[in-house]
Amino acid sequence: MFPFFTAKGLTKGLTTKRARQANRRAVKFLTDTTMATAKATAKATAKTAAQATRRLAREATASLPAPATKLRTSRPRSAPQPAATAPGQFLVQDSVRVHVMVRGRGRPVVLIHGNGTMAQDFEICGLIDRLAERYRVIAIDRPGFGHSTRPRYCTWTAQVQARLVHRVLEQLGVEKPLVVGHSWGTLVALALATDGLRELRGLVLLAGYYYPSRRADVMLSKVLANPWLGDAARAMVPKGLTRSMAAQSFRHVFQPQSVPVRFTRQFPVEIAMGNTQLRASTEDAATMNAAATLLHRRYPDLALPVSILAGDADALVDLDEQARRLYAEVPGSTLKVLSGQGHMLQYGARAAVVRAIDALMLPSSRAGRS
Repeated sequence: MFPFFTAKGLTKGLTTKRARQANRRAVKFLTDTTMATAKATAKATAKTAAQATRRLAREATASLPAPATKLRTSRPRSAPQPAATAPGQFLVQDSVRVHVMVRGRGRPVVLIHGNGTMAQDFEICGLIDRLAERYRVIAIDRPGFGHSTRPRYCTWTAQVQARLVHRVLEQLGVEKPLVVGHSWGTLVALALATDGLRELRGLVLLAGYYYPSRRADVMLSKVLANPWLGDAARAMVPKGLTRSMAAQSFRHVFQPQSVPVRFTRQFPVEIAMGNTQLRASTEDAATMNAAATLLHRRYPDLALPVSILAGDADALVDLDEQARRLYAEVPGSTLKVLSGQGHMLQYGARAAVVRAIDALMLPSSRAGRS
């Protein structure tokens, strides 16, 4: 996940009283500042809009033809449409235009991305092409990410997103898939499994977040997830600043590995930094703890193969609090701790990810301790 609105020093859980007090002051300052600035911006915008409306009305009146003049009508030319850049196809489900990338043939593998990124990330890292050599690979842009829309008619919790993914897979005729989730996407994968929406071959969970914890990014995101405050705040951030914040986030999320050259060249930053995806990222971060709270009591009841992969140098997710705890609670699960690896395992440890997928795709695959 890419913590676009999080200071680097605040991404870890807060445990001391002084840190908690500082965090509360930071949240209050952010709320007060955002509200004051947003109100001033709204007032100025309304004044400018009123002035523009009066000016246009005067111009329109002055340009009206005489009553006896017959007006010529012509069909207005449509505005040029931007070239399609989506690498996959679109499905409409529950008023959501969902972008999916489908490659290869064989038994299905479903890829669910994390926060701040998109399905195309699995293509950039080479995982889709590698898996498509022998499987049918379906990578889905979650609501608001990549090329998928995110209507405001509901709160897009992990459980709601899981139901949407389930119906998309129904449209595609996918049966008994292996679901691979990365980071925030592991919550959607686990919601699919625990809710019993469909039969799954198994789960491969990469650098996931499974249990609620005290995190500053979650607390700050709750402020920015407010529709009025969040929209106003995002509208006031200059593009140059958001790109700088994105570059810093990329470095942080990849560490201790460097940001791959192919990621820098190919990742669509303009989409990731657009208002829709920034809103989706903020809302997902704000609901992360709630999703984990609802899910974690059901982990011991999981009765399917679960492969857990985690890096011991992950700067975003604590290995002991998350991966090792999940391994202890899910019967028959396996855990692979990757030495020196950070959060983006699909890049730094792609071979290990492919091996974990292959192991669960074997016809005789059975969950077992390792």
